[in-house]
Amino acid sequence: MELWNKSTVSEFILVGFPTLYKYGPFLFPCLLLLYLLTIAGNVIVFVLVRLDSHLHTPMYFLISILSILEIWYTAVTIPKMLINLLLQRKSISFSSCLLQTYFFHSLGASECYLLTTMAYDRYLAICHPLHYSSIMTDKMTIKLAATCFTLGFLCSLTEVILISKLPFCGNAIQHIFCDFPPLLSLACTDTTINVLADFIIDSFIILVTFIFIIISYIRIIFSIVKIRTSKGRVKAFSTCVSHLTVVLVFFTCIVFMYVRLTKSYSLYYDRVLAVIYSVLTPIFNPIIYSLRNKKIREAFKRKMCSKRPCNREEKQKCNNTA
Repeated sequence: MELWNKSTVSEFILVGFPTLYKYGPFLFPCLLLLYLLTIAGNVIVFVLVRLDSHLHTPMYFLISILSILEIWYTAVTIPKMLINLLLQRKSISFSSCLLQTYFFHSLGASECYLLTTMAYDRYLAICHPLHYSSIMTDKMTIKLAATCFTLGFLCSLTEVILISKLPFCGNAIQHIFCDFPPLLSLACTDTTINVLADFIIDSFIILVTFIFIIISYIRIIFSIVKIRTSKGRVKAFSTCVSHLTVVLVFFTCIVFMYVRLTKSYSLYYDRVLAVIYSVLTPIFNPIIYSLRNKKIREAFKRKMCSKRPCNREEKQKCNNTA
């Protein structure tokens, strides 16, 4: 906490979208509904994976971890955004701002690594099916998930420490939450080191993990093409479509947002992107995995049948999905 007292600013004002301030009472229930749906959707996916024995595989374990990560990810920013929609003074203390920035980036980096691990899991399952069960054991899967979070939370420490030492000449953050780029724009000293550090760290996390995912899927596609039956090809690729969709949406936003070597950029453009990857993307993930994933849909049907009385036909359908 000692580092944070060196700043000339004790609190920041989150400007957000000034033209939308008058619609705050209307936007509040809309954002609250999206937040509750995000939590509910991810909790349902997590609970289904934990309770249904048919989903006790490395792939679904990683999906359940992603669901929990999304809940934490949204909890870092959306509650404060909801409060600010109702308050006239949209302030956040200096220490809270740095903590929000740190956890937001740490969880984002953890998601990059987790999505990479999920791609590796699909690569082993499709390209090396005979060795899959011996490599992706329960113990190995837990270790990989723990490594994702460890690396994610370590990567952002340097950026936060560097930015905590900067003097700030203003306190109006042109953003909907605290983040590195808008904070750097307020610094009244040379930020070359900060910009360079952000670029190197973010480029490593984003580009290296994304390249690894792309290489994995290129090899997966080559393996799928070699499958003789069309039914086998469809089945193999269907296990990858949901994950690939999430990867493309997530990485497209953060590449445009963070991989750059300058602090001169459109702050309004950044705010629009921030809404997409901090509010909309987390709600899409459970929808993508539940609607496109046959096993999760079947698990949901089984749980629904077990919770309510079913007639003979409905019981037969439930048994058929088991």
